Amino acid sequence: MKLHKLFLLGLAVITLASCRNKSNLEEVVQIPEPEAQETQSVYGNPADVKAEKGKFKMHGLPYAYTALEPYLDARTMEIHYSRHHLSYCNNLNKAIKGTDLENWTLEQILKNGDPNNAEVRNNAGGYYNHNLFWEIMAPKTGGQPKDTLAAAINRDFGSYDSFKNQFVTAAGKQFGSGWAWLVVDKTGKLVVGSTPNQDNPLMPEMPVKGTPILCLDVWEHAYYLKFQNRRGEYISSFFNVVNWTAVEKKYVEALKHVVKP
Repeated sequence: MKLHKLFLLGLAVITLASCRNKSNLEEVVQIPEPEAQETQSVYGNPADVKAEKGKFKMHGLPYAYTALEPYLDARTMEIHYSRHHLSYCNNLNKAIKGTDLENWTLEQILKNGDPNNAEVRNNAGGYYNHNLFWEIMAPKTGGQPKDTLAAAINRDFGSYDSFKNQFVTAAGKQFGSGWAWLVVDKTGKLVVGSTPNQDNPLMPEMPVKGTPILCLDVWEHAYYLKFQNRRGEYISSFFNVVNWTAVEKKYVEALKHVVKP
């Protein structure tokens, strides 16, 4: 009897140890779920961003939100385009609804609209400025302009480096929110300057006047998530994504409207 009890006790110990080993083995071989990777689906598709009913529409981005990384981060691009820019578009449509401005082009609104109508001025400027901003950037670009634009920059600034220094200074010294610009003035000369808020060089009484061909948004919403208060780093990063081919096309087009003496 004693031997039988000892045998059962030993069997129980062996069984318990086996269960424990099995439990431990199962814990070891369990593979944890991989961490979610940030892909384009995380931020959505820019093409899905649609304006509310009205005259002006969202033009869309010619690239994904992630395309300008590591220079401009995807999270900022998504918020900037799908919220800030979209708001300007929708609010502009609301501001002109039922008025004669619904029959005007965007450029006519900017050039000839009432500058004291803050709702139209701010939202028309914000809509125009952002459209240009997206158009003159692209992935795998940067570098320096070539051909016709390069020659014009050398003519009007002395060199590309001199132009860049002036542009960086204009962007860096713009107090508070605003924009830095490269424009073609009424004589065909290239000029650098800045404007506050959502003003732009097409509007009357601006510190820089002409047809914009390059711009940089220096509102904090354009860079704060990545760069915080380091605006200078943001400005430097911008030159890595400037699409000089697109800027040159805008330069050539602007020359067609220059008033010759």
